Amino acid sequence: MTPNPAIMQAVQQLGGRVTVGDVATQAGLDINTTEQGLLALASDAGGNLQVAESGDLVYQFPSNFRAILRNKFWQLRLQEWGLRIWGILFYLIRISFGILLIASIAIILIAIVMLLLAASASQGNRDQEERSNRSGGSMMLPLNWISPDFFWVFYPNYGYHGHQRQRTRAHRGSGMNFLEAIFSFLFGDGNPNADLADRRWQAIAAVIRKHRGAVIAEQITPYLDTLGAGHDLEFESYMLPVLIRFQGRPEVTAEGGFIYHFPELQTTATERQSRSVATYLEEYRWEFSQASSWQKLGAAGLGGLNLVAALVLGSLLQQGDLVVAAGAFVAFVQSIYWVLLGYGVAFLAVPLLRFLWLQRRNHALEVRNSQRQQRAIALTEADDALRKKLKDAKQFASETVIHQEDAIYTTDRDLLEQEVDQSARIDEEWQRRLDQASSEPGSADPP
Repeated sequence: MTPNPAIMQAVQQLGGRVTVGDVATQAGLDINTTEQGLLALASDAGGNLQVAESGDLVYQFPSNFRAILRNKFWQLRLQEWGLRIWGILFYLIRISFGILLIASIAIILIAIVMLLLAASASQGNRDQEERSNRSGGSMMLPLNWISPDFFWVFYPNYGYHGHQRQRTRAHRGSGMNFLEAIFSFLFGDGNPNADLADRRWQAIAAVIRKHRGAVIAEQITPYLDTLGAGHDLEFESYMLPVLIRFQGRPEVTAEGGFIYHFPELQTTATERQSRSVATYLEEYRWEFSQASSWQKLGAAGLGGLNLVAALVLGSLLQQGDLVVAAGAFVAFVQSIYWVLLGYGVAFLAVPLLRFLWLQRRNHALEVRNSQRQQRAIALTEADDALRKKLKDAKQFASETVIHQEDAIYTTDRDLLEQEVDQSARIDEEWQRRLDQASSEPGSADPP
């Protein structure tokens, strides 16, 4: 079985010596998945298990466990290569829309110029050459624009080429070249909340760990979406997924309130400072595009130019004699005209529809954010009953740190050697107790 990437990342971030609770908190995974994943990872990467006197387990991994896994699992090597290849392919996909747009404009403008030249030739006007040059000079301007310095758009770090340097420095913050900006203008830059579920569970686990494994529902609600109504709200049914994920159990106070106790998150392998946790779970707004302002204006301008040029071309193509006179290239363009026009319309329609859709989506998102924020504010302005619940929760709060010396058994040493060490350790403990008892005045027989 290929190791879980989230568990591998959490183990690496935590320094290689972890408990199930440490990894579950760091990665936001459920306890069962974390436990099974750590056992599999220890088996595959040569990790060791340490058992404390309390029966708690600590997993110790070598610092190079990722290299060990790469050498052992061809799937991991293939996955890494696959991610690199996909990165290249996705980049090509992103810039392809810009290339198609520019190619469409070039094809349309060339066809228009050829049709105008054919029209001039058919009229037999004495000023044919002068008008042709004037027409060609004005219509070929976009072609000259994309010709000598066209390939700068392929380079994200363009901005150090002569006279362009100062102009482009101000816009390099977007981190994308112009062709990528065209894709961003069309389709955006992905879901900003794709990791929302991970952030939610990581935050909840961090809150539980911060309060030493015992919380009340009001401390968790700023990270949930809907709380239900009626009996579900009264009996705090929304806490069930949290209890199941982190193997918690409800405790009932004398007043009939609920305290939620999570023993698995009360054990840690290293004494660490509490992670800073946001007061509530915030969903990020969907941006129309992360491209810079001039890139978005440029993309919209090219889209508009493409559409207008396509409409002009369509009117010229209505004259069949001109198409015949202009040659095979114009005949080919006529055969794909509706594709060119459709691309021009879609290029402007898709961003417009997406903009309207984002407005509705962001409104709903802000409503959810506001609800969670209000719950967080209510927690900070706790009344007497809520403060009493918070005080009751501290009765179940505790934290157990398992140090290296607390381990009574570890898989990286011989069992017989450890038994000898434990025997000596037990003898020393009994001798210490005997000496302590005998030194007390009026002491009876030692226990």
